[in-house]
Amino acid sequence: MIVVLDTSAVIAVVLNEPQKPRLIERTRGTELIAPHSLPAEVGNALAAMFRRRRIVLDAAIRGFASYQQIDVRLTAIDMNRSLQLCNELGIYAYDAYMLDCALRHRCHLATLDSRLASAAGQVGVAILDIEP
Repeated sequence: MIVVLDTSAVIAVVLNEPQKPRLIERTRGTELIAPHSLPAEVGNALAAMFRRRRIVLDAAIRGFASYQQIDVRLTAIDMNRSLQLCNELGIYAYDAYMLDCALRHRCHLATLDSRLASAAGQVGVAILDIEP
């Protein structure tokens, strides 16, 4: 089974959020993939968290180092299709990259982002069940 790993899922794992055990359980034995934008998205999410004083800089740096230990195959972004998804669904480009990846590989999406999950439903992308 192939699963697209969204930034929100990565952040939950690397910062030991309550969803971490279930995410690890549900993705064990799967091939994890993501668009090439994932490292930049993870860095941006961590930077936003320390700017908002939710974490300190050292925690952000440790979080990114933890992310780098996750075995995720990065895939090319189909920018034309992603821009079409942005236009059709009114979503951000980074979210469209995740949906495009899931659509092209015909696989589930692991996300904790309710807006992305809603957009995924509109285009027929299944969300990996990570609720307890």
